[in-house]
Amino acid sequence: MFETVSGVPVDPVYGSGPLPGEYPFTRGLHPDGYRSRLWTMRMFAGFGTAEDTNARFKELLAAGSTGLSTAFDMPTLMGRDSDSPWALGEVGRAGVAVDTLADMEDLFAGIDLGAVSTSMTINGPAAILLAMYIAVAEGNGVARADLAGTIQNDILKEYQAQKEYIYPPRPSMRIVTDVVRFTTAEMPKWHAISISGYHIREAGSTAAQELAFTLANGFAYVEAALAAGENIDDFGRRLSFFFNSHVDFFEEIGKFRAARRIWARWMKERYGATDERAMMCRFHTQTAGVSLTAQQPEVNIARVATQALAAVLGGTQSLHTDSYDEALALPSDTAARIALRTQQVLAHETGVTNVVDPLGGSPFVEWMTDEMERRAEAVFAHLDELGDGSMLEGVYAGIDDGYFVGEIADAAYRFEREVNANRRIIVGVNDFTDGNDDADPGLLRIDQTTEEYQRKRLDAVKTDRNQAEVEAALARVTADAVDSTTNLMPSIIEAVKVYATEEEIAMALESVFGTHVETAIV
Repeated sequence: MFETVSGVPVDPVYGSGPLPGEYPFTRGLHPDGYRSRLWTMRMFAGFGTAEDTNARFKELLAAGSTGLSTAFDMPTLMGRDSDSPWALGEVGRAGVAVDTLADMEDLFAGIDLGAVSTSMTINGPAAILLAMYIAVAEGNGVARADLAGTIQNDILKEYQAQKEYIYPPRPSMRIVTDVVRFTTAEMPKWHAISISGYHIREAGSTAAQELAFTLANGFAYVEAALAAGENIDDFGRRLSFFFNSHVDFFEEIGKFRAARRIWARWMKERYGATDERAMMCRFHTQTAGVSLTAQQPEVNIARVATQALAAVLGGTQSLHTDSYDEALALPSDTAARIALRTQQVLAHETGVTNVVDPLGGSPFVEWMTDEMERRAEAVFAHLDELGDGSMLEGVYAGIDDGYFVGEIADAAYRFEREVNANRRIIVGVNDFTDGNDDADPGLLRIDQTTEEYQRKRLDAVKTDRNQAEVEAALARVTADAVDSTTNLMPSIIEAVKVYATEEEIAMALESVFGTHVETAIV
């Protein structure tokens, strides 16, 4: 029996037309929504050393988190080791430092990888970190086929927004496709790509641009996998998405509903999917980090709650809620717990899980859904023209000619002008500033000892390993990179198992693929 707090029974769905669980899934992927299964509460965590983050993971799991999401530090995201000159001052600062399999072993020590779903937010070196995760699991007796989770592995948005790339777009897409092929064949519970609009939105895009650019990248990955001979019904159901839930409540709900409808239609009508699971736009959502303010940081709790509610009403499959102190530092224990409790209040106290798509049928919500779709389709038409009928080539062209970067920059500039002119109010920033002060709300601080420890740790691993095995494994990685018909994942797994470092493997690939240097757009 599902009922209101006052005891009024409620049905699972209201309204007519295509229902939740029916193509094109505008109203949700499943007929009973959250009645049978809540969204995964996947809290993003990562800082300092692997041991530091392992302790935070265990705290979150004990507090009721139902999935792990790993943040890596900037050197790791860029394929650099902690002893690289590029890493100076950045080790463990914005995420956890992972240089070798030894770090990954410490990161997940005491956690049953066969029983937990793990997401890893990494792109350029994604194949290397996935290989480490597989090696840790197998070392603990968990078969790769039993691993559940997601590797972000969305390299296209790096050239458009986040800029954490290593290689040029085309060889990078070869690596992405190899991961798709490998996981499709050997890891049935694993999502090979989390196609991410989150970072596009954080860079300053509009909601419609986030929707359009993200789905366009998804279509590009589909075309790349099809060109590699993959079956769309096999790999299509292992693709997932990652969206931002921003401040405009109804616009976000319309965006989420439109995403499901567009993806289903394109997968069926353009790419020929016949399995409905391959047409489903499954997505993780994170509240908008860029909306958090350093001024009056406690107000961010309210911002996060409303953004999380929009994600839930929009039908997300998993959710991360930002901590209120993230505009100032990495989350403290207290702030991370409040963020998780925010999701638990939504799930267990508000009643929003009792009805599927409760805002469906609202004239405004339906209009917003249609408007998001219309604006996205205009972008698709432009990219299709750029690529002469290929979304993959259109996305490449949009990267090369600065289309994506320019559109995002223009949107970000318009928003900042509105704030600076007080046409858009940000509480505590350009109005309602009473209470702004310099109080420190108990921030988490990462000091220099983390970097010193990590460098010593890496040096010890290099000293203890068999260097001849490492060199042989790296040589195989390079040889496989030269041979475009060979999947790179087996040789990368072999290399991490002999404790080759992330940077050594990345450089073995770079010796064949080269590096990407962005063309300045004037």
